[in-house]
Amino acid sequence: MPLLIALVCFTVFLPALQNQFVRWDDHKNFLENTGYRGLASTQLRWMWTSFHMGHYIPLTWMTLGFDHLLWGMNPLGYHLTSVLLHTTNAVVFYFVALRILTLALRSPVERDHVLAVSAGVAALLFAIHPLRVECVAWITERRDVLSGLFYLLAIVMYLRACEGNERGRGWYWLSVALFGCAILSKSMAVSLPIVLMILDVYPLRRLGGSVGWWSAPARRVYVEKIPFALLAAAASVIAFIALFRLHNMASLAQLSVLGRLSISAYSMSFYLWKMVVPWNLSPLYPLPHTVNPWAMHFILSYALVLAITAMAVALRRRSPGLSAAWTSYAVILLPVVGIFQNGPQIAADRYTYLASLGWAILAGAGIFSGLQILRRSTLRELTYPLAGLALCGVVGLGILSWNQVRIWRDSEMLWTHAVAIDPDSVAAQFNLGMALGERGKPTEAIERFRKTLQLEGDYPNAHSNWATELAQQGKLAEAIEHFQQALRTNPKDALGHINWGAALVDQDKPTEAIAHFREALNIEVDNPTIQALAHTNWGAALDAQGKVVEAIAHYREAVRIDPGLAAAHNGLRRALTQQGQAG
Repeated sequence: MPLLIALVCFTVFLPALQNQFVRWDDHKNFLENTGYRGLASTQLRWMWTSFHMGHYIPLTWMTLGFDHLLWGMNPLGYHLTSVLLHTTNAVVFYFVALRILTLALRSPVERDHVLAVSAGVAALLFAIHPLRVECVAWITERRDVLSGLFYLLAIVMYLRACEGNERGRGWYWLSVALFGCAILSKSMAVSLPIVLMILDVYPLRRLGGSVGWWSAPARRVYVEKIPFALLAAAASVIAFIALFRLHNMASLAQLSVLGRLSISAYSMSFYLWKMVVPWNLSPLYPLPHTVNPWAMHFILSYALVLAITAMAVALRRRSPGLSAAWTSYAVILLPVVGIFQNGPQIAADRYTYLASLGWAILAGAGIFSGLQILRRSTLRELTYPLAGLALCGVVGLGILSWNQVRIWRDSEMLWTHAVAIDPDSVAAQFNLGMALGERGKPTEAIERFRKTLQLEGDYPNAHSNWATELAQQGKLAEAIEHFQQALRTNPKDALGHINWGAALVDQDKPTEAIAHFREALNIEVDNPTIQALAHTNWGAALDAQGKVVEAIAHYREAVRIDPGLAAAHNGLRRALTQQGQAG
């Protein structure tokens, strides 16, 4: 069964090996970021001290640095590592599901191949569901599959520790260590201590029931969680520090408490719906500019969340698996629902990676119960048709995921798909314009920037990139007009200043251009990408004035900051050649 699960999972995600880096944080994390490239002391120092893009994920960066050692900037290797990690997670989850289903049974009878099949189906429902595609096919989300591996292994070790043998303490501390690795891969793993307590209630039955909630055995269970809780608290503090540095969290003035609760209920309902109906998946489900808590879709979300909660409470003794699945689902999602709203999305497929585990096990338990009932009844002949139906469901999920993986092939395909799902998404239109511009399609790119501005008139990046496309076409006067509009809206747009300066250099106005490069350096003092680009363009402006020695100094500074910036190397080589001719 583990080999079958691994083969199916790897096959479903095989198209990811043909995918590229995509313009959805990949360009910022990998194409423009030299900090992670390798595992030398310089890179390791960066990995363990950086809050790049609002995340503290040193172990994830180490795997990506290892990929760079093996593959350079070839995306195939990065995708291969992510697919292999996810395939490993599918196999590990099989053993988690098998153990939990075994513990949930009140008697050891008939725990034969039916149990293995049920756990296998649970593992496949988790592994090849289309909601997993974003985490596996998007290189930026390596943190999900890596933290997921440590998270699942920590659960395995904890379950082993609870078996009560002489090695129990060793398994316990190994579980704590693996949890530490999980939160160093992605902070969303902080939910594990509560999830372990849910497992203590059911199916381990170490809390509640006959044990009680404050007996001596119950208190020992609470004490066991102290190391986990301390690690989770430290990880939460670090995660908040990283988010505050990004300045991306919505304030109470922007989003009220009621609005946050509305978004939380909506996202929890949205994920449940997509688990059942997994199509029209998008890289971005945009948060509306104004949140009306009394809109119909929010009211329906409140009703669904309250109904499932009431059902879980009412059936907590008769069907404790439902209560465990629902509680763990809510706990795992808590850091990423609207309570701590961060970013432009109202929901994201990647957040379901861990949150879906309980539902997959519950589905496996349902299959096990159904097969056992059929075996004991006069309807035994329905066993194979029902098994065939379950097989068709798994195959259907695999086909949907295969197709979804191919949508992530490149930036143009990804954002074309997103725009087709939601033509009114400002970010999707803008990102499609950026992708088209990078593919050498300026006319189509400008049309997308125009559409972006129709949807949101004060979107400065649309003006700035529209101007860049015009500048590349030689329409410098029109380009500068758009740069001016962009910087009127956002005077702190460092890249806009650099692009405007580059256009001025092309217009033989190097002195005006240098003022913009200087402003960009003042705005983004801690951004190496901006610093390197500003120095490179400043060098070009000085070169145009015949100030070769000063130009060389700026080119060298750019190369020092970003050794991989080809434009800086080319400019330096050209300036040194000129200096030699002059000498």
